[in-house]
Amino acid sequence: MFKAELTVEEARSGMVNLQPKLERYADLIVRKGVHVKPGQEVVVQAPVEVAAFVRIVVARAYAAGAGHVTVIWGDDAITRLTYENVEASWFETVPAWQREQLDSLAEAGACFIFIEGADPEALKGIDPAKPAAASKARNTQCKSYRHGMDFNINPWCIAGAPVAAWARQVYPGVDDEIAVYRLWCAILSVARADGEDPESAWELHNATFEKNLRFLNDRHFDRLHYTSSNGTDLWVGLTDKHVWEGGSSETPDGHAFFPNIPTEEVFTSPHCERVDGVVHSALPLVRHGNKIDRFWLRFEGGSVVDFDAEVGRDTLASILDTDEGARRLGEVALISKNTPIRETETLFYDTLYDENASCHLALGSGFPECYEGGYDMSQEELRACGLNKSGTHVDFMIGADDLDITGVTADGEEIPVFVNGQWTWE
Repeated sequence: MFKAELTVEEARSGMVNLQPKLERYADLIVRKGVHVKPGQEVVVQAPVEVAAFVRIVVARAYAAGAGHVTVIWGDDAITRLTYENVEASWFETVPAWQREQLDSLAEAGACFIFIEGADPEALKGIDPAKPAAASKARNTQCKSYRHGMDFNINPWCIAGAPVAAWARQVYPGVDDEIAVYRLWCAILSVARADGEDPESAWELHNATFEKNLRFLNDRHFDRLHYTSSNGTDLWVGLTDKHVWEGGSSETPDGHAFFPNIPTEEVFTSPHCERVDGVVHSALPLVRHGNKIDRFWLRFEGGSVVDFDAEVGRDTLASILDTDEGARRLGEVALISKNTPIRETETLFYDTLYDENASCHLALGSGFPECYEGGYDMSQEELRACGLNKSGTHVDFMIGADDLDITGVTADGEEIPVFVNGQWTWE
């Protein structure tokens, strides 16, 4: 806990004291997140503002046996300048050198670490069609890279590190150094990386998913019914061979890794043509530096047919217009409101954290591992079985405190799964 008036000097001293924890956090990302193999190429994508932490990650990657580490830098200010000054059509194509870079790294068997830290309002006022086009181009034109991510051929891990503009959003009204220190403490805490042995903590955490996965996979529900007093009344049909996943993932050859640090969810991919009803958001969504808040979507036959948002309607529209699959669901994720992230009572303005505080859905592509035998199928074959195909994947939070979810079996039996935002056995 923080005292009410933390001084800049105390924050600076606190950052010095955090250094051993940051090294253990970096080890967690390298050794459990991507689970780097001896001699493997490691790719780190990160904002330049967190260069000090990236240096720690690179050092720990080499200590873990990485053969080579490539760092790809990003910068919110330069990204904004690019969108302000370049014509929209430019973003529809990924430059050849970037395609070659990402595809060749993926084809060489690299693992990918994404250090996430961004100003939630970095692109406020920018035409949302531009970042949407850039995202679609990268996801559809960097084919080996995208295939490696979608089919878990290349281990990958997303983890956070604070930049000042993000910290100001989470902890407004204090000095930047204080806000960054507080956000670092929060990140380490919810990532179970603030103790002496985060790797062992994650092994224990991974075991906690088994009960929920066993319950869901054993019952093999035909559909889920979501209801909440905010107006959510949604039916989500599941595929005939759906599989619930959670915690660690595996490459097709059995190499374990954690795609998200932190993670609290169990998830599957629904049948993208069997979604009907209305769903309302429970938390804001920040997409490409633009906020979407207090929004709803209406589905018929699996596709969004109507929507609105009090904040960020144009950005929401740009997501839905990415392609036909962007109007359909690729993921349903279940998370109890009794999780470390939710209990911080902190809105992080970052999907990596906020999605792990709330049940959520995702517009866009589905997961091959969530369909029995999916790794051995093409995207076209998976789509024929009901798994969504799209050039995007955007999570949004729907976990209101009073959310109820009922599972319905193929023979019509109704079984409560969530009551008032938590598992029925909690």
